[in-house]
Amino acid sequence: MSEDWHRTIAAAAAAPLEAGRASSLLFAHGSMQIRYYAPEGHDEQTPHDQDEVYFIASGTGSFVREGERVQFGPGDMLFVAAEEEHRFEEFSDDFGTWVVFYGPKGGEAA
Repeated sequence: MSEDWHRTIAAAAAAPLEAGRASSLLFAHGSMQIRYYAPEGHDEQTPHDQDEVYFIASGTGSFVREGERVQFGPGDMLFVAAEEEHRFEEFSDDFGTWVVFYGPKGGEAA
């Protein structure tokens, strides 16, 4: 049986970045991709063309989505619809998050 269905946080944090990407691809199935994102110092991401869910693995900080700000910490979940402006701010040095991209380009219908 393939073991690609299981990832540890240690393996995610050690996974290499792809050229031109700020997150590491850990798993893909159909339209879904699971990535690990751990920016250093500043979050420079731009809106994505798929819906996404973040599951905070470690660290704390602020998350801004479409002008609304919330504080986050380990275990929290954050949802961002496709094409929405969003970014992590004032995050701790140990910040890391799982990212799940899914659905069609442009996002799923409400």
